[in-house]
This record gives sequence, C-alpha cells and structure tokens, in this order.
Amino acid sequence: MNFLTLLDYASVLIFALTGALVASRAQLDIVGFAFVACLTAVGGGTVRDLLLNRDPVFWVGDPNYILLAAAAAVTVFFTAHLVESRMRWVIWLDSFALAIAVPAGTGAAIALGKEPVIVVLMGMATGSLGGLMRDVVCNEVPLVLKQGELYITCAMAGAITAVLAISAGLELRFALLACAGVCWTLRAGSILFGWHLPVYKSRPPRS
Repeated sequence: MNFLTLLDYASVLIFALTGALVASRAQLDIVGFAFVACLTAVGGGTVRDLLLNRDPVFWVGDPNYILLAAAAAVTVFFTAHLVESRMRWVIWLDSFALAIAVPAGTGAAIALGKEPVIVVLMGMATGSLGGLMRDVVCNEVPLVLKQGELYITCAMAGAITAVLAISAGLELRFALLACAGVCWTLRAGSILFGWHLPVYKSRPPRS
C-alpha cells in the first residue's frame, strides 16, 4: 500500500465516522447510517477523481473503501448512544479527516503532474465536499460554511504548503505531512481559540 492509498483509506474511515455520527443526530435507520457514512467518506474523493479524469474512481477500483465506510457506520449505529456530545466528536473527527483528505487530494493531483492551482483546488475539494454533502443531506449547518470558523481556508493553506514544499525540493510524503500539519493546526486553532477571517458586514448604501 503506497502513501497516497493509505491517506485515502484513513480519510474514508474518519469521514465515515463523522457521517454516521451526524446520521445518529438525525435519528436515521441503519441503512441511512451507511448511506450518509459512505457519502461523506467518498464524496470529496469522487469529485476529485472525476475532475482529474482518473479511471476508475478510487472506490470503484477498490470497493474495500465502501466496505470500510459501511463497517464504520454499523459500529457507530450500535455505539453512538455511549457518546455524550456527538456534535463535539463530529467537529474534532472532521478536523482530523480534513487534515488527511486534503493531502490525499493534493498528492493525487501532484502525482498526475497538474499545475499548482489545480493541485490546490483538488486538495480543497477532497477535504471539504464530503462533509458538505453530509451536512446538507442531514439538514445540518455545513461546517464548511459556518460563520466565524476557518475551514476552507485550512484546506487551501495546507495545499499551498504542499505545493511550496514540493517546489523547494522536499520529498512528496514529507510535503504532504507538512500539508496535514498546517491544515490541522489552523482548524484546531479555529475550534479552540476562535481563529477566523474577517466576515463581510453589510453597510447602509451611500446617499
């Protein structure tokens, strides 16, 4: 198993856990758990592979990704009641999944020799779209768009870090580890300390 495949497996597992926890908040049945978990787990990577024209899409070529996500969903279905604050778990697990999925998407684009702007966009898409699908389907406020928190910014900063590290001559796996570190540090700082970018505030029109 190469490093990029390992990143895909790790992001699928953790995103699946977040999807199943959100499904528990929506009080879905076990099939609903599996659906939301799988959607969350492979959503971002699917968009990435379709945009990069990778054939086959990663989970179509290796169905073990879907089996792993489904197993995570079943596990959460029978254990979610043991968790006191499921939303808190969702937020923190999602932060780890983001910090794994962004390097996975970034690395996939780098391996195909894509231009830096495409590399950054693929890292952002892989890290954020699965969680966005999860929250929209379960009628939650998307973490990606939650006001006053860093999320997309973390993904972008991590992917840019990887691009700069590669251009500086760093080996791919170390560049992706730096990407993960930057991404998670910013996201954790946003959760713990309220780091955020300035938000738009409307002003009355000039007369």
